[in-house]
Amino acid sequence: MAVNLHQAGGELAEVNDINVTPFIDVILVLLIIFMVAAPLATVDVAVDLPASNATPQPRPDKPVFLTVKPDLSLSVGEEAVSRGALADALDVATHGQKDSRIFLRADKAVPYGEVMQVMNGLRAAGYLKVALVGLEQSTAP
Repeated sequence: MAVNLHQAGGELAEVNDINVTPFIDVILVLLIIFMVAAPLATVDVAVDLPASNATPQPRPDKPVFLTVKPDLSLSVGEEAVSRGALADALDVATHGQKDSRIFLRADKAVPYGEVMQVMNGLRAAGYLKVALVGLEQSTAP
C-alpha cells in the first residue's frame, strides 16, 4: 500500500496505483532465462544426406558400390563377397583408403534390419562415409 505525501491537507490518502517496477523485474528475469534455455532446447543432428530436391552430386571416377541382393548376399562392385570377407574386399576396392565413400544399394525386398547389419559391418571395418543409393522419381504430375 502506498501513501501520497504531496496532498494539501493534514491527512494522508491512499494511492490506488499499481507499482509496476517488481513486475518489470520479474519479466526481465524470465526473458533472460528463456534466452539462455532456448538454444539448449534445439536438436542438432549431423546428417550427411542431401535434400531431396537437390541436384545430384557428381559421382567419383570409380565409385565403390556395395550391393545387398534379395537373397541377402553381398557384392562389392561385380564380385560376390561373404560377410566375413567384406572388410578385406572393401580394402582392396578402395586401395586401403578408409575415408572413401561407399555407395550402398539394397533391393526393395531386403529387410531394414539386414541393411543396418551391413552398415554396422561397414562401421566395424572403418568405413564411416556411406551413401544410400536410390532411384530418382520424377515430380511431373
